[in-house]
Amino acid sequence: MENDQEQPITWSAQEYFHLEKNFWWFLAFVAIVLGLIALDIFLMKSYTFSALVIVMAVAVVIYIRRPPKTLNYALSNSQGLYVGETLHNFDEFKAFGVIKDGDHHSIMLIPTKRFSPGVSVYFPEEAGEAIVDILGNHLPMEDLKLDAIDILVRKLHL
Repeated sequence: MENDQEQPITWSAQEYFHLEKNFWWFLAFVAIVLGLIALDIFLMKSYTFSALVIVMAVAVVIYIRRPPKTLNYALSNSQGLYVGETLHNFDEFKAFGVIKDGDHHSIMLIPTKRFSPGVSVYFPEEAGEAIVDILGNHLPMEDLKLDAIDILVRKLHL
């Protein structure tokens, strides 16, 4: 008889959750950008700051207009986590945690290397228990919460 944990768990999810921006969001964004430029022109007189604000504003607009990709995931008890075609072995991480963000659930894998980025994976709620079981066989689970920057990004609908 084959053990259920030998079968990889597969699912698809968006790489991030896109929140639609309305007219008022864009109006507030333009007002803040113009306010920063006015502050620079009248107080700081450092026109490179204005150029930086404009470049950052363009980058934000490009980023928020990009639709999220749907990624395929597979979690295997023997191999690790596949994100698309990329395999992340369990030994790349020192721990994991589950983050509930409104109606969305995600796993954050904490890297062993100091300056490596963590891997954040959204998953459907019905697959959560099986995912946590497999990860728990290889990594300790930590209690994770959204940090201040994550909370700010969500409040700004970025």
